[in-house]
Amino acid sequence: MYQDELSRWLKESERALAGRKGSFGVVVDMRNVLPLGPEARAIILQGQRLYRKAGLDRSAVILNSSATTAQFRQLAKDSLVYRNERYINAAKDADWLKHALDWVKSQIDPDHGKR
Repeated sequence: MYQDELSRWLKESERALAGRKGSFGVVVDMRNVLPLGPEARAIILQGQRLYRKAGLDRSAVILNSSATTAQFRQLAKDSLVYRNERYINAAKDADWLKHALDWVKSQIDPDHGKR
């Protein structure tokens, strides 16, 4: 993802989440994303804060490589959002959608297979 794409996503998210009430969960398909540079990571962190403030309870992010999965997982741990967000490598997990939905709906951790 390029910085201009991420900036557009952040602005669209601000509009979509304005005035939102209640908690919600999301599954984010980022299977085509390459490793991110520092500017892109900063925008994603802004977006994570925005969604959390709007009521995001749990999210599952689907990636397609070990490198990006590890990068996003570390980003989540560094930014302290890992408590509510999981990263799933679709290239290694044939049941990625099931595991993502299990996390978002039922808090079944795809990293540990339990609540």
